[in-house]
Amino acid sequence: MPSMVRYTLRRLLLVPPTLLAILALNFAVAQLAPGGPVEHLLATLQGDMQDAAERALGGQDSTAAPDPAFRHRGAEGLDPRLLAEIEAQFGFDRPPLERFWHMLTRLLVFDLGRSFFLDQPVAQLLWERLPVSIALGLSSAVLTYVLAIPLGIALATRRGTGFDRTATALTVLAHAVPAMVVAVALLVIFGGGRFLAWFPSGGLASPEAAGWGWPWRVLDLAWHLALPVAALVISGFSSLALLTRNLFLEEIGKHYVLLARAKGLAPRRVLLGHVFRNAMLLVVAGLPGALLGVVFGGGVLIEALFGLQGLGLLGIEAALSRDFPVIFGTLWLTTLAGLVLHLASDLLYVAVDPRIGFDAARR
Repeated sequence: MPSMVRYTLRRLLLVPPTLLAILALNFAVAQLAPGGPVEHLLATLQGDMQDAAERALGGQDSTAAPDPAFRHRGAEGLDPRLLAEIEAQFGFDRPPLERFWHMLTRLLVFDLGRSFFLDQPVAQLLWERLPVSIALGLSSAVLTYVLAIPLGIALATRRGTGFDRTATALTVLAHAVPAMVVAVALLVIFGGGRFLAWFPSGGLASPEAAGWGWPWRVLDLAWHLALPVAALVISGFSSLALLTRNLFLEEIGKHYVLLARAKGLAPRRVLLGHVFRNAMLLVVAGLPGALLGVVFGGGVLIEALFGLQGLGLLGIEAALSRDFPVIFGTLWLTTLAGLVLHLASDLLYVAVDPRIGFDAARR
């Protein structure tokens, strides 16, 4: 059996225990954390009853007396039978181990359950939000690599020049500015804030886009994603550009490069034929991990600012409301995607440099 196949099978065999450990740890943390879906719903119900009582006492119809029974329920608290029904509805009438086993058996067959508060299947919610996160994450990751790698190579090959000093200073400055600050600045300048209204300030489509042909709908989507993608690229490409620059500088100073130049090889051939392959190992192999980070949570604040209903925003909303099916459904999806993408990263590492074998990883 080829070594790559054996390595892939070993990594796939590690997926189930890794998933189990991650789910068990997060389930234990969720049980120990203060509050829960029952407490969240009770607080919502009590707040609604208090608001209704205030409206009844101070509403426009001052002649209507409030219902004494309603005042009694609001003062004395919820009916214990209602509390028991709520706990049974959420499954909290069973021991924690039994609830964990029930959740695990459902997740094994990809039954993600139903949201406690959104009244929709979790799989449907994830399916609706996933394209938004993929469009935002994939476009920003691709643009980041397309811009950062040539810039890093240019900085390394022009070390010490005015271009290197100026571009490096600007890159370090861009690295220090958070994506949220960049996004707000782009909104103010280009999103109809104080200056220009070149791009929409939120959403994914224009109201009239439903009747357009697909090429115009794609352009409309790109128009709406321009500012959030630009915010992620501006704040994220700097670290990759600096990493590329440092890796190339390290390789350029090695003996094999000096030997290749001494043999009379053209500088371009030395750069692309030798330096590029060695220097880009970490950069190219890190692409799956970078894509995972951006798609599953890297743009949470950007999604919230531009009103993009993606997975990151869904996860934050679920955590705030203690919507456990959505939390663990999202965790299940992101963990599976992470394990697969990390395996793809290892395979890509070997594809970039075939000298790295899987037999060495086994030792």
